[in-house]
Amino acid sequence: MAGRKRNFSQVAGGLAVTAAMAGAAASAQSDGDAAALRAALDDEYCAEATYAAVIAAFGEVRPFINIIEAERRHAAQVEDQLDRLGMPYTRANPYLGRLTAPVWVLAACEQGVAAEIENIALYDRILPTIKNPQVRETLTRLQSASHERHFPAFERCVARGGQMGCGGGRGAGRPASH
Repeated sequence: MAGRKRNFSQVAGGLAVTAAMAGAAASAQSDGDAAALRAALDDEYCAEATYAAVIAAFGEVRPFINIIEAERRHAAQVEDQLDRLGMPYTRANPYLGRLTAPVWVLAACEQGVAAEIENIALYDRILPTIKNPQVRETLTRLQSASHERHFPAFERCVARGGQMGCGGGRGAGRPASH
């Protein structure tokens, strides 16, 4: 009987260790997903603040007025995933009001192209690390939006020389040379 108790005790102890290891592995996976989500959120916050600075400097110019709203929706989607996982994050955009716009719209559009390339590369790096299918789906959608909509919009802006439609608007294009 004593041998049986010991075996049961050993089995129970082994199960407890296995459960603890499984819990630690799940925690490490969700921590990895949370770190990826935080990196994505930081990128969305930075994009929103950058585009807000452009709008503050040049008025409601495209594509910035459209894309800033998309960046806000993207940040909200990432925040929803962090909330779902019960992971803490910075709830207020720390970049708003702290960034400055380039001196002309064309430079802002060129900066937008570079930022979207960096955003797509960020998702290329973090997506393979994601374990949670809902997190992967969310971040894949956000990468697709950057690749299929934001990047081409900024490329069109650059191709137009920063001109926004017919009039160009205040600060459009390059400054006149004297």
